[in-house]
Amino acid sequence: MLRWRLVLGTLIVVILVGVAWLDHLAQIRYPATPTGIWLLPVAIVFAVAASKELLSLAAAGGLRPLSWPVYCGNLLLVASNWVPLCWQLAKGLPLQWAISPWELPSVLWMWPLFALAVGVLLVFIGEIRRYERPGGVTANIAAAVFALVYIGVMLGLAVQLRMAWGVGALASLLIVVKTADIGAYTVGRLIGRHQMAPVLSPGKTVEGAIGALAFACFASWATFHWLVPLLNGASAQPGSWWRAVLFGLLVGTAGMLGDLAESLMKRDVGRKDSSGWLPGLGGVLDLLDSVLLAAPVAWFCWAVGLVGG
Repeated sequence: MLRWRLVLGTLIVVILVGVAWLDHLAQIRYPATPTGIWLLPVAIVFAVAASKELLSLAAAGGLRPLSWPVYCGNLLLVASNWVPLCWQLAKGLPLQWAISPWELPSVLWMWPLFALAVGVLLVFIGEIRRYERPGGVTANIAAAVFALVYIGVMLGLAVQLRMAWGVGALASLLIVVKTADIGAYTVGRLIGRHQMAPVLSPGKTVEGAIGALAFACFASWATFHWLVPLLNGASAQPGSWWRAVLFGLLVGTAGMLGDLAESLMKRDVGRKDSSGWLPGLGGVLDLLDSVLLAAPVAWFCWAVGLVGG
């Protein structure tokens, strides 16, 4: 079963990278095409499906956050990443980031921060409208805001990798995270003896975690040595090999934490999978769990110039 989960998960990641590549080709052949336009519907589908599953997990845990502010807020958070480009398109300006790399992170998060604020406002408006008696309101608000951050903010950071630094940046996140999953499974099955989190996830071993990091570091080095220059140009190469290896170590570690984080939520409410959407794999959250927590780490590495500069 776990082998099938890895195969299916890898296939989905390959499809996602393929969609990103189509987006890349569209911009080359038609320069007026907005960046990430092929990825927009994919990101929207993921945001809606992941929101539904997280709300279901919250309901299984006895929480009742309103669904419409979560859906609206996460859609706003994802779509807000295209606002600067839409603004440039409306003004007839070139569809590119005409700012320095050091200014880029703050500009990228201007609109998503506003979208997050709007989402939180919608949560409060919804709870005020349905208030009937004391009890549970604060917990429901906290659950809704958590859903906005966990899905909308984290998924938005993955989107921004493509928007700001090219398809190679998004590919580096997906490839490193998925390769780490393969390494954990392979090494864990072969020589895994010591459980890493026996209560939370009995199948994960210390040896598997070490294998995951080793696979992630190698995949990162290979990605930045060959794939990123191919997709983003020679200027996107890391300054030295150790930068790529460090990227793999950081992103691989964050991906493992993301997997454990979702396991924590599922175990808390007695669920094995977030949903049955993907046979043998679970739901969208089961697919995205490691990517969501690894996205901010990858974003930070690109933003500060550890890689890609």
